[in-house]
Amino acid sequence: MNQPTIGLAHHCGPSQGQGQLQGPEGDAQLLIERLLSGMTLLEESSDHVLEVVAVLESYGHVLDAYSLNLIHQAQREFLNPLPVFRFFNGALTPARLWRHLLHDRINFEYAEYCQRSMLWHGTGGLDTYLDSEAFLATCTRVIRQRCRRDPLLAALQQGFPGFLPEQIRSSATASALGQFWRVMSDLFLDLARAQCSGAVNSIAAVVRFIQDGLVAAAGAPITYSVDVGGVAFGILPPEAGLTFLVDVAVPYVEAVFLRGTPFLGTVSFNAQARQIPHDQSQFTYGALYADPLPTMGAGIPPSLLMQDMRRHLPPELEQHYALEGRGLGDLYVKICTSFQKAMFCVTNAAIAGTFPHPLTSEDPLEREANHAYAAAWVERLRIARIDCLPATEVVAPEALARGGIELGANQGLG
Repeated sequence: MNQPTIGLAHHCGPSQGQGQLQGPEGDAQLLIERLLSGMTLLEESSDHVLEVVAVLESYGHVLDAYSLNLIHQAQREFLNPLPVFRFFNGALTPARLWRHLLHDRINFEYAEYCQRSMLWHGTGGLDTYLDSEAFLATCTRVIRQRCRRDPLLAALQQGFPGFLPEQIRSSATASALGQFWRVMSDLFLDLARAQCSGAVNSIAAVVRFIQDGLVAAAGAPITYSVDVGGVAFGILPPEAGLTFLVDVAVPYVEAVFLRGTPFLGTVSFNAQARQIPHDQSQFTYGALYADPLPTMGAGIPPSLLMQDMRRHLPPELEQHYALEGRGLGDLYVKICTSFQKAMFCVTNAAIAGTFPHPLTSEDPLEREANHAYAAAWVERLRIARIDCLPATEVVAPEALARGGIELGANQGLG
């Protein structure tokens, strides 16, 4: 059920060293061995370090904007049935509106896509609490308080009693995701600074840096409260016990990295065609499963993310892309490919930080448990885009020309 999603293209050949991925079964065994030995999924190379750190720096700037907007929506657009100006963070001016209409802006629609994917797939502790009696009781009190001052919402609640509780669930998910992205934005920008200082100079160091950051934030509480008519309500109260890693980060990886959602125009939604699994847990439309697809296609939400990262692309990464393949003619494809490599590093860090036992353990039962844990992850990853994991060699356009391939003026087309 593999389906095109992010528009990636594997445009470089794999290295010929040891550990090259060969066939589904060989791939799976090699990935298990790499995880259990503490090696990285993404092979070491200077190009990989440049791509991963630089694209995560760009992503960190974008996540900063996404986080601020999601938290703004959760606080200031709470139970607003028509949040027309929700992307302006409460600072609507004629100049900002004009830039918005010209599309000179961050694409907050992608942040909403991720938030809705998390809400729809509904995995982990956050979803469990959103379906709890305690949460529904809070929703009842909030709606009663809000409807006292808003007759239109009162009428809506009377006619569609399930609508407003679902809106509150959506706001709670937006706040939780905004808090998660706040941490990840700071982590990725700190990674870029660490690389500049020389503290990070390998893929192993990148994965270790991300792993340490995830572990440090693992127990951070996720809370959310709103003020309705002068009364404070704890939508996600501290007593719910929700934390960063288990209740938000893990569901995010499940919903966005792994499951995702099928996009219009890339797969048939006709039930008789059976191109979409009936079971959501079988979805493989996330970032790690992305098949080659021209980017910037209509109806492909991650193309919005690629546009946003282009706005913050570090100069050194743009220069690297200019010397690779078609130069800047397929820039968005290259950004997508680098982003996917970076997401494998983040996934690698999450796996390494959640093994049930230390990898150095000599206890047979603990080693068996670690092997089962690694095998369970690899079972899902073996059909992902693992062809981006081997180290690559970049061939500059000048080298291609010297080799007898003439690059014409339309080298960026096609």
